[in-house]
Amino acid sequence: MTPYRLNRLFNPLSGRALDVAVDHGFFGEASFIDGIESMSHVIDVLVGAAPDAIQLTLGQSRKLQARPGKDKPSLVMRTDVANVYGNPLDTHIFSHHVPNAIEEAVRLDAVAVCVNLMQLPGHPEIREANIRSIMALRKEATRYGMPLMIEPLVMQDNSHAGGYSVDGDIDKIVALVRQAVELGADLIKADPADDLSVYSRVIEVADGIPVLVRGGGRVDDRTLLERTARVLDAGASGIVYGRNIVQHPNPAGITAALMRILHEGASIDSALATLEEVAR
Repeated sequence: MTPYRLNRLFNPLSGRALDVAVDHGFFGEASFIDGIESMSHVIDVLVGAAPDAIQLTLGQSRKLQARPGKDKPSLVMRTDVANVYGNPLDTHIFSHHVPNAIEEAVRLDAVAVCVNLMQLPGHPEIREANIRSIMALRKEATRYGMPLMIEPLVMQDNSHAGGYSVDGDIDKIVALVRQAVELGADLIKADPADDLSVYSRVIEVADGIPVLVRGGGRVDDRTLLERTARVLDAGASGIVYGRNIVQHPNPAGITAALMRILHEGASIDSALATLEEVAR
């Protein structure tokens, strides 16, 4: 993997990145598209807010990349689709990656592609499908110099926690992150842990592979900013947040606040003040 594309993802001064994930519609769950029904509008808002990257699917990436100018956020392209988030689960569950995903990402001028590595209780076949996808994508990603972001996702049993609930057990997260590294990740998009005081273990096991931390469920602004600061202090190279930005009443404001913490090392109070200063 060459660093050329990643030079357009990470801020050259801070070495960090904010990737806003808006790939939720790919998974076919009605609740996932609350607040993002009009993707053209969502992308308008995000381009104006200027995060480092926006994470989109094959079908939505063109809405970003067709815009003129060289200062828009970089594209991270989601490559796989699964039906593992329903409650109850479908009787047949699956995970597949997009055919020719890496070539599509090259044509769309993406800076990286993202693929899941899911640990779903009682369904080892999903992890196997993810591993097969990762191995196929890794081969083509190497050929085209496309950075591969692997998303280790430790999930709770859907019948107990409902769809899209993660397991914050640090031991499980560390083990799955290590597997992602072994499979050839260029970037890791990792779960947050229930206990952030030990999150440095995730950074340690990634051992030089940049770790970007997922946002998880919606939380209040101060909690989100404090959690962001803590994972950065632990050694994370950035964040990949979705619902905490796109479902926020002021997406541009919360983006500006997060960017100040990421790239300027701003205090929580200063970042909150920035949020209030940015027009809704």
